[in-house]
Amino acid sequence: MASQQDVQKYLAYWFQLGKSIVVNNQQPQLPAPIFHGNDYSPAFKTCWHAIMAHNGEDSYLEGTDQTIAELLQPAWEFSDCARCEMPIPMRVVGYEETICPCNDLLTWPNQDIPTPRSPVDTQGHLISIQKRLSQSTHTYIDEV
Repeated sequence: MASQQDVQKYLAYWFQLGKSIVVNNQQPQLPAPIFHGNDYSPAFKTCWHAIMAHNGEDSYLEGTDQTIAELLQPAWEFSDCARCEMPIPMRVVGYEETICPCNDLLTWPNQDIPTPRSPVDTQGHLISIQKRLSQSTHTYIDEV
């Protein structure tokens, strides 16, 4: 089952490649920037709130057939596209042909540019490096 966090991650990855979302059958939106520090940006959160104001009904990523409301149902989960390794929705039970949103991106997949990512907790990452270095130093001192 796809959680709200899974759907947000899915959208964030595709937003990084320039895919827009149609919210409530209105004009497509592409929030920018997508990240702010180690979290989603205010623009992304505003877009998400607009999607959820109608429970994801009539909101979908351009180039896809599933609404956000459908993706939030237990029948869906995310898997990697065999072609581009980006997240795509897959039915948990049964079969439904799904087309990856990469099908209309002429320059994707492209190994020459950084791949889309999730928000990064840089502070947490630096703390873990610091702890590992501290442990390595103590181990080295104990051995000498």
